[in-house]
Amino acid sequence: MTQRAVVLLFGGRSSEHSISCATAGGVLGAIDREKWRVIPVGITRDGAFVLEEDDPAKFALDPSKLPEVVDNGSRIRWPESVLSRELRVVDEQGERSLGEIDVVFPILHGPWGEDGTVQGLFELIGLPYVGNGVLASSLGMDKHYTKTVLEAAGIDVAPWVTVSPQQWRNDHDLWHRRAEGLGLPVFVKPARAGSSVGVTKVTAWDQLDGALETAWAHDGKALIEQAMVGREIECAVLAGRDGGAPRVSVAGEIVVTGREFYDFEAKYLDDSAVDLVCPADLRDEELAAMQRVAARAFEAIDGSGLARVDFFFTGTDFIVNELNTMPGFTPISMFPKCWIASGVSYAELIDELLELGLETVR
Repeated sequence: MTQRAVVLLFGGRSSEHSISCATAGGVLGAIDREKWRVIPVGITRDGAFVLEEDDPAKFALDPSKLPEVVDNGSRIRWPESVLSRELRVVDEQGERSLGEIDVVFPILHGPWGEDGTVQGLFELIGLPYVGNGVLASSLGMDKHYTKTVLEAAGIDVAPWVTVSPQQWRNDHDLWHRRAEGLGLPVFVKPARAGSSVGVTKVTAWDQLDGALETAWAHDGKALIEQAMVGREIECAVLAGRDGGAPRVSVAGEIVVTGREFYDFEAKYLDDSAVDLVCPADLRDEELAAMQRVAARAFEAIDGSGLARVDFFFTGTDFIVNELNTMPGFTPISMFPKCWIASGVSYAELIDELLELGLETVR
């Protein structure tokens, strides 16, 4: 069997740096080494591309010490044009070749990675890569524009208002009235962040200013979103092969216990705070309806590769909360759990994503 070379790219400048590292640790431990020669490339918090260790244990998700990419002095040199796929590194040994690249797997969460920026780099130099293209990545990263596109496609989303610090200062009363029109409670979120970073549940209007400041600390726009009453249901999507329809997994359900909502700590640091139930208890017709909406949402943003679609299920309707175009990918994350429950193992899922990356025409 001929090995193909994959660059596993992780870390990054966003607030989700450590989650990206933990995701990479899961992939490093499960990828089929007979089929794939892995080149781990980390991005430091300052944005330097470094050659990392091929060690899954180094990037395990430890609540007492979250994993990170530390600058080790090496520097990755990407191909200079579409005429080459050679990856090079400069370190204490000098400059040397790491060989030809077949595909890049950018397991990056948040801005400067999941938002179309890195995808644009790879398209510029002609490297195949896993996941969504520039448009879908940038749409999926920005909750305001995701909602705008989905609403235009006839897909139900939670009512919302998006506001910048300048708008809030210039016409505070107007924007406050718009927010009040949503009713209490509301959730305040950065427009472009993930993993529930910077998210606040507001149960009284005198909390709104502080919640907005928290969100603006992570992004220049904040969403004020009507709280939805319903079950939190998620499913995983894979692009179809050879132009086929998107493939959608069974559903998983998030059952939060002892917390106001599914925040960062519940997701990654306190596994006693949440139950991830997969497959979720849905009737056949409910599951089919969810899968139809998920596929439509994926197509609405021009998705390719993969996505996780998060819903509120009211008992009658599936309301899309958000699309995550590079979802958490540790073995215990919801995206792989949904596919495992659908009959696709973690290792098979990694392999399928890499194959999709190789065949996708950008």
